[in-house]
Amino acid sequence: MKRLAGFILLSILSVGGLVQASAQTRANRMSQSRDSRKAEKKQQKAQKKYAKAQRKAERKMLKTERKNTRYPSRQF
Repeated sequence: MKRLAGFILLSILSVGGLVQASAQTRANRMSQSRDSRKAEKKQQKAQKKYAKAQRKAERKMLKTERKNTRYPSRQF
């Protein structure tokens, strides 16, 4: 009887330990995926900001080019 009780107690403790280890692994995996998503979002934001600055610089360059264009004066 004592052996049976000891075996049941041991099995309960081992199952409890496995469940706890599984929960810790899952929480660790979730935090890593959250960090990776956060880093990816930050990188996309930086790329959008860079592209916007490039477009603005191109528009400014074209505007300056149009302003500096001189047509030859007409001679009648």
